[in-house]
Amino acid sequence: MAQQTIPAAVGTPRSAPADRSGRPLRPRRALRPRTAVVAAVAWLVAAVFLLPYLQMVITALRPASELRDATYLPDHFAWSNFVDVWRESNLGSNLRVTLLVAGGSTLLVLLVAIPAAYYTARVKYRGRKVFLLLVLVTQMFQPTSLLVGLYREFYQLGMLNSVWTLVLCNAAFNLAFAIWILTAYFSAIPVQLEEAAMIDGLGRGGALLRVTLPLAMPGVVTAVIFTFIAAWNEFVMGLTLSTVPESQPLTVGINGFIGNYTVQWNYLFAASVIAIVPVVVLFAFIERHVVSGLTAGSVK
Repeated sequence: MAQQTIPAAVGTPRSAPADRSGRPLRPRRALRPRTAVVAAVAWLVAAVFLLPYLQMVITALRPASELRDATYLPDHFAWSNFVDVWRESNLGSNLRVTLLVAGGSTLLVLLVAIPAAYYTARVKYRGRKVFLLLVLVTQMFQPTSLLVGLYREFYQLGMLNSVWTLVLCNAAFNLAFAIWILTAYFSAIPVQLEEAAMIDGLGRGGALLRVTLPLAMPGVVTAVIFTFIAAWNEFVMGLTLSTVPESQPLTVGINGFIGNYTVQWNYLFAASVIAIVPVVVLFAFIERHVVSGLTAGSVK
């Protein structure tokens, strides 16, 4: 028998529109006035914060003959400023020193802060609160107040103009913050997770590396970024403990473009643009971890 075609019922809903892959398209939501106002304010605030950086880039591309012109944009862009500032100064060696100092300080801080914070969070020893209070108090000391003592100490040890001297100093001044923030993260992780891992055959160190440390990774990333930025931007210790231009960090090298009577603004801003590129790249890679690290624990 031939099949009879059943007519479609009246009022049967049509299939929803779909994209090329067959997934249904979501209907567009109407933009609310409140959302539009918040977005406009956010873009305005972002523009206010980004305009100084835009001005820095434009000044870095100005020829020396147009530095005093009142126009916002130069007549032509001098891309050679970046080449000249790299060739005619110690900016390359200064950048290498800063990378070594910031990276070495951050690694040293993690190697010391993670075990110290883990032990402080897990073991209720006598004087634990006093130790945490002393760690917090050390944050009140400014490097400038200890420069004379540090200079005399490293001079007697023969460690002036050394990258490792700056690594030790930057690690020492950022260690307290890392211990404090990591102690809070380790304390928030249930100890029962480690006990279950140790029952399965892991030791204390294995439980820390495989269970606790991955859960505390937002705190570790937060400590890393704050330590790295603090070491990257450090100026006073680099100026005092390193007197040879090749062994000075980037912040001190950039300051060399400011003379007694003149300032090479185009070279100064070109060097500043080069200095902020590694930090921007670092933030681009770990930005989501930093946000989660700063907001973790704020909502129960």
